Amino acid sequence: MTFLSRFQPQLLSVLRIMSALLLLQHGTTKHLAFPPSAMSNIETFSLGGVAGLFELVGGALLAIGLWSRPVAFVLSGLMAAAYFIGHAGRGFYPLLNGGELAALYCFVFLYLAAAGPGPLSVDAILRRKGR
Repeated sequence: MTFLSRFQPQLLSVLRIMSALLLLQHGTTKHLAFPPSAMSNIETFSLGGVAGLFELVGGALLAIGLWSRPVAFVLSGLMAAAYFIGHAGRGFYPLLNGGELAALYCFVFLYLAAAGPGPLSVDAILRRKGR
């Protein structure tokens, strides 16, 4: 589908924004109780609470595209840790251990750390102003 290749830079930004917003909701449910879920109002300094802080702050930064590469790298590590701490002990296959989302986030964020935020980001605006 080469007709989409001309939109590759913009689609990179869309991938970053949507991945960040999807992760951000994990942080907002844990610390802001929105949307309300079984994870809402978690203890701030528990393992899940600390992860929620990373999801909240990192998700917001990545959504706007500020410090995208280092934030994406940290979030990739967070999701790898989430997979191995929360899922891998329940079996080898992510489909069966419930770790599909954590594994996918891990590799999407790793890709974003390497590829950058795309043109629709605060990082891109700051880079253009710095020239």
